[in-house]
Amino acid sequence: MSDTSHGHTRTRGSVIHWAHGYDLLTRLIGVGPRSTTRRALLDHAALAPGHAVLDVGCGPGALTLLAAERVGSTGEAHGLDPSPEMIRLATEKAAKASVAAAFREGVIESLPFPDASFDAVLSSLMLHHLPDDVKRAGFAEVARVLKPGGRFVALDLSGKGWMWRILSIVGHRLPERYGDELSAMVAATGLAPQPVDTEKKQYVTIVARKP
Repeated sequence: MSDTSHGHTRTRGSVIHWAHGYDLLTRLIGVGPRSTTRRALLDHAALAPGHAVLDVGCGPGALTLLAAERVGSTGEAHGLDPSPEMIRLATEKAAKASVAAAFREGVIESLPFPDASFDAVLSSLMLHHLPDDVKRAGFAEVARVLKPGGRFVALDLSGKGWMWRILSIVGHRLPERYGDELSAMVAATGLAPQPVDTEKKQYVTIVARKP
């Protein structure tokens, strides 16, 4: 379902406007700011001080703020989301925590950054909100803004496990081989993807490097 009624950023992907409620939900399902799932995603990104990192579909900013800590004062951390409510909450969090992270409205299928801007691009629990053609356009944009040798690390729901059984009740559906489909879309952009096995089968993680 597309929602373009808020703000100036248009997308055919779903946009979540209940920022505070979503922030609470992520904590309840075990993917809060300091969860092992979030830390593992950042480990795969191999962030280092001085790196520039972009978090697309950043939501209320939890992952972006953690990334900012890893790249340090010499690096850059940017969060992008089409929801003005999410951007507002993420900006408030960064100010409260005195973390240097920049947040702005935007969409993965039209990234407002120059070519080869980032050492890493992150995506967390966002891709299943996008139609397939928007995913493909988004992955091409990710490949464009990554520096040579840079990494795209994406975490999404897998369509398996208890969490997905709950979400399927409210209309979420994923293909049987969703992780494989995501990898194929990423590979079509010229990035080299590698699915990562995780102990938590409700998630799929993809790590892709730009040659």
